[in-house]
Amino acid sequence: MTYTGRVHVGVGGAGTIWVEGPVDLRGTSTWVLHSDMRGSLGPVKATVSNASWIDPYRMTALRYTSNERHLWKRHDDAVDIYPQQRSWTSAGGLSGPLVSDAPLDELSFLFFLRTLPLEHDTTLTLARHFDEARNPTIVRVLGREEIEVGAGRFHAIVVEMRVRDARRYQGEGTIRIHLSDDRCRLLLRLQSKLPDAGTATLALQSYEGAHHDCTARMP
Repeated sequence: MTYTGRVHVGVGGAGTIWVEGPVDLRGTSTWVLHSDMRGSLGPVKATVSNASWIDPYRMTALRYTSNERHLWKRHDDAVDIYPQQRSWTSAGGLSGPLVSDAPLDELSFLFFLRTLPLEHDTTLTLARHFDEARNPTIVRVLGREEIEVGAGRFHAIVVEMRVRDARRYQGEGTIRIHLSDDRCRLLLRLQSKLPDAGTATLALQSYEGAHHDCTARMP
């Protein structure tokens, strides 16, 4: 899935979310989920690249990496997650217990979200993040509506996620997601409010490799 993005007037970008695999990790067959985003304001560039190794049968993350470059700031992280030992460790020396035997990270959580029934006016409280301080995530289904993005016009499910993230959101953040209302569950649009930056939006421009007919796309 390829995207265009914007934060506010003058700041634009693009990105790709894609799946690689199967890839063996510690004896488990995993899919590797990738999210590569880039933006610019004139000559100033920013990039964010995340990857998650997930066991698709148990819907459990086993490894997560993140590399961010913003102006003069940089952040790198690599986390190995051990569901059977109920623990995680990071390359930076941090570690902690798992509160779930099926932990997720922020990227794999988006793919997990696509598997839920998502009935209208439903609210779910989920403690699935590997970092205990990031729990819980509140998922609320707001309804259904039509949405137009670069990839076309779609019937969509509108979902709101309230997440805990002290580094990105200075506490709690809200992400609004439009998913195609069909078996494909394409990520059509993602919007989040960033402190001191405004609302960031990603809109789907194209997609390929869907294993089902994406019937939510309108003629």
